Amino acid sequence: MTRYILLIFLICVIAVPGLHSQEKLAQTGFQFLSVGVDARATAMGEAFTTLERTSAALFYNPAGIARLNSTVDIRVNQHKWIADIQYISGTAAMKFFDGRYGVIGLSYLVLDYGEFLGTRVADNEQGFIDTGTFKPTATAIGLGYGVELSESFSIGGQVKYVHQSLGSSVVPIEFIPGVDPDDLETADQDYSMGVVAFDFGTRYVTGFRSLVFGMSIRNFSQEIKYEREGFQLPLTFKFGVSMDVLDFFPEMSDAHQFIVSIDASHPRAGPEYVSFGGEYVFMDMLALRGGYITNHINDAAGLAFGFGVSQFGVGLDYSYNPFSVFNDIHRLSLHLTF
Repeated sequence: MTRYILLIFLICVIAVPGLHSQEKLAQTGFQFLSVGVDARATAMGEAFTTLERTSAALFYNPAGIARLNSTVDIRVNQHKWIADIQYISGTAAMKFFDGRYGVIGLSYLVLDYGEFLGTRVADNEQGFIDTGTFKPTATAIGLGYGVELSESFSIGGQVKYVHQSLGSSVVPIEFIPGVDPDDLETADQDYSMGVVAFDFGTRYVTGFRSLVFGMSIRNFSQEIKYEREGFQLPLTFKFGVSMDVLDFFPEMSDAHQFIVSIDASHPRAGPEYVSFGGEYVFMDMLALRGGYITNHINDAAGLAFGFGVSQFGVGLDYSYNPFSVFNDIHRLSLHLTF
């Protein structure tokens, strides 16, 4: 059975990069959902579909919370994205009765785009008038659940409400042929939109060493629109595999771990890509991480690096993503377990 699953994954990894000839642009909205937020995951190139036991899995594969390491896991993340867009996010998960009835999780994501000066066209010397300042915002709040159906198979899901506000605009109530646009009756149009979205995921423990396969579908929603053209959220399908390669060296496994993870991704709004990640852990206290994403579409180098420290249920993770056009991205995540 394991051989067949491995063969399917290898076919996906080989085939996915060759599919990018079909250019996919401007097919989705709410693109802030496509940006990674957890420092551990982003340091590993977001090859995180099969990694588990922390509430951070709610942002990548909800099935990953089914075997939570602790009774409660809380994580808070912060980073400044391109153009000084501020991301603040977090997750929390709790298991009851030692996880026999599954694990419940919460996630949130809040964006601050900064302050903008609004204008509109006017028949004056400048050609416009000021309409004051406005602050676009975006939020996502989710409720997730993960459960082990057997020792080998876990599933999980998350329902979330996603909202984005782009301010308001003055628009004509009705266009009348031959009438100057400045003479038309106008009204304020609010550009705020919210929608319910769903994430799903599975994990399968093969029984061969620590080899694990996983799958996730994120940001599944109905189509929405601000004006004439409708759009969907950035739906993304991922298939991943991971393993602690030090399983082949039992004499080292007590104090050392070296997890290698690979994800093949099929996003609705961009080319397919493959993510590679590695994490070396010493004595469950210090972690060194690295990752690489092929076909990267965010003007980044595709590389990622990071580290983590953890002791007595408290930890800090850091990741670094170099950009070729914008400022480099630095992410911090704090976590508490008990």
